[in-house]
Amino acid sequence: MLIRPGPRDILRLGAATALLPAPAIAEAWPAKPIRIVVTYPPGGLTDVYARAYGDYVSQKVGQPVVVENKAGAAGAIGAEIVKGAPADGYTLMFTNSTTMMQNKVLFKKLPYDPDKDFALVAWFNTGHLPTAVNKDVPAKTVAEFAAWAKDRKVSLATYGAGSYAHVVAETLNRHYGLKMEAVHYRGEALMWQDVASGAVQSASGSYAAMLPSLQSGAVRVIAVPTMVRMKKLPEVPTFYEQGLHEKAFQVRGWVGCAAPAGTPDEVVQKLSDLMVEGGRTERVQKINETFGIDEAARDRAYFKKVIDDEGPVWLDVIRGLNIEPQ
Repeated sequence: MLIRPGPRDILRLGAATALLPAPAIAEAWPAKPIRIVVTYPPGGLTDVYARAYGDYVSQKVGQPVVVENKAGAAGAIGAEIVKGAPADGYTLMFTNSTTMMQNKVLFKKLPYDPDKDFALVAWFNTGHLPTAVNKDVPAKTVAEFAAWAKDRKVSLATYGAGSYAHVVAETLNRHYGLKMEAVHYRGEALMWQDVASGAVQSASGSYAAMLPSLQSGAVRVIAVPTMVRMKKLPEVPTFYEQGLHEKAFQVRGWVGCAAPAGTPDEVVQKLSDLMVEGGRTERVQKINETFGIDEAARDRAYFKKVIDDEGPVWLDVIRGLNIEPQ
């Protein structure tokens, strides 16, 4: 005989489930599909990483991983969605340093708190962002470029106000006492086209987006940021090697994976471990090769260290741009 539970039985069962300790809930994870919210449009590195690492997680845990792009407001739209999701390990966010750090300065008010609303899962380096000049600019170093630009009207392209490229433009102006104009684009594609054509004289951006112009000889790389040379461009010295020791040339851009604050620690740790494992796969290594990225995923402890160590530097650098918050 089939005995159906009555209303009181269902209530007692629900109450008992609610009283389960977090480890017991975590042990059952995952029991349904996992959603990844990407805070930027399809096609960019944030989206590419979300799909590659998401597929790896799906293979390992035996549940579908669904990627949703919720772009807009420099990542704030997607971040608000993830903030409001249940903290049960079934919603993740792939975003970048702008959403988690720079937005604190770029916006008067955010619909999320980058420091309190998320549990950090994993960190992904987005690689060096080289600075290049048009082929007709007679410069192979930053100092030569600055000397050439001193008595000319020179424009430096950026892929958005407050972006790393914007930081480079303004920091070079301060370092050399120049008045080069920062020209803001919506993304990198048109930006590199204009550098290649000579409409603007210089830009900083991703290796992958720059590559067609570099391969055609239309642009020349004169410097790379951080303290270590880029494996794809081993002959190009860093800004630091060229005597520019400002922190602006040492900070790194990145993609990060996070979950809503309060997600069980055991689930966050398992996801962190899976992301690090996924970074060793052939698929991810091919992506990193394409984008000129020299390291794969790092765990949540490393992610926190980046936020703690580099976050204040980023904020100081962005404040120095004197951008009026939106």
